[in-house]
Amino acid sequence: MERWINSTAGPDFVLLGLFLHIQAPKVLFTLIFLVFLTALGGNVMMMILIWLDSHLHTPMYFLLSQLSLMDLLYSSTFVPKIAIDFLSGRNSISYIGCGIQLFLFTTLVGAECLLLAVMAYDRYVAICHPLHYSVLMCPVVCAFMVTGTWLGALLNALIHVIYTLSLPYCASREIHHFFCEIPALLKLVCADTSLYENGLFVSGVLFLLFPISAIMASYGQILSTILRLRSNLGMRKALATCSSHMIVVSLFYGSAIIKYFLPKAYHTEEQDKVVSVFYTILTPMLSPLIYSLRNKDVAGALRKVLGR
Repeated sequence: MERWINSTAGPDFVLLGLFLHIQAPKVLFTLIFLVFLTALGGNVMMMILIWLDSHLHTPMYFLLSQLSLMDLLYSSTFVPKIAIDFLSGRNSISYIGCGIQLFLFTTLVGAECLLLAVMAYDRYVAICHPLHYSVLMCPVVCAFMVTGTWLGALLNALIHVIYTLSLPYCASREIHHFFCEIPALLKLVCADTSLYENGLFVSGVLFLLFPISAIMASYGQILSTILRLRSNLGMRKALATCSSHMIVVSLFYGSAIIKYFLPKAYHTEEQDKVVSVFYTILTPMLSPLIYSLRNKDVAGALRKVLGR
């Protein structure tokens, strides 16, 4: 407790940000802010459409609304702080503020990893066991799985944030990143963190590799079932439904694996920033666009709302 009090009373952290070595920082900032506004509008629109249209009150769209909520909170955790720092010229963040940002990021990234696996299971049941879908994905089961993703992510985030913020930090508090992230913070610690880094690897396996394995198994079964379909219409519909989810999965997990599982020798701090921009800012914008443009039900609901 005494160490925590001393840390909070110490100097703020300094986020070196995205614009340190950029030739045209105003252009980059404008692009990031436009992407954020698009993500904000797209995810809010997706949640409103699912709430308003009774035809979208199904487990698949309930899970999609949760994904939109996570993406909305995800981008809102970083971009407003980036905008404030850029416009004010101050890149500092308090110890408490860094802890809050770290907790939100760790919770949301963990919840989204688990939710994407739940969404793959939903598609597996719908295509491979359609007669049992109403039982296997009833509202109670669906709510239980979503609650489990949030609680699991919250518990994981709480453990990591408490431990990370209790570590002794050196005099230099310059974080080579645009937000507080555990790997970036560990570089400032004046102690051996190798054991904790092994724990982080185990956490990554639980929240990245296990969900990916579940997703691959689900889509392996889905592909096997689709190939046995004799109806071209049914095959096209199944592929259209699953392809949107697979695109989002590839974007999100691909960038996360590059960031957290590639050896440090294969990526620099600047490359880490670019990858982080991809899965913290770009993916939340792309998700609603992918699902709305490739989904006839969502497009139909949007036309109804605009028609009103």
